Amino acid sequence: MPYHWIPATDITPRRLHLQPWQPLQPRGFVWFIALTAGLIALPLIAVLATPVFWGLLPFLAAAVAAIWWALRRSHSDRLIQEQLTLTPDQAHLLRLGPRGRRQEWQANPYWVQVRLYPTEGPVPDYLTLKGNGREVEIGAFLAPGDRRALLTELRSALTEIQAPH
Repeated sequence: MPYHWIPATDITPRRLHLQPWQPLQPRGFVWFIALTAGLIALPLIAVLATPVFWGLLPFLAAAVAAIWWALRRSHSDRLIQEQLTLTPDQAHLLRLGPRGRRQEWQANPYWVQVRLYPTEGPVPDYLTLKGNGREVEIGAFLAPGDRRALLTELRSALTEIQAPH
């Protein structure tokens, strides 16, 4: 699951940690690039030591470089973390985006509304938190089924935090 709850203790509040799934780990990246370069270079064996070899080599090297760059960019775009901290006094959402972008939102948990927009948002089952005069998205990188499951868990957590102890 691309998110998990960290239960409250005597000294720490309840937290929700969200992060996109990373399908290609560093070792897999190296293997993929090496295999791609090898498979692209395989046809060059037939034209080795000919002028055609030198004509094709820059294009094949550019193709491998483009794949490398695209995978690196995709990986850096997935370096997103969201953390929702729930206390009886405050709901605080911190989003650390790609390339160091930091966004924060906070509201009184009593007034926070969790909303799911099945078709009206930029993604299917768009999930938001509304409070303190703002509506912010949460878990936009999650799959629609994960956002629906998170909706239920968020409502339950907010109800729990609002209940008198």
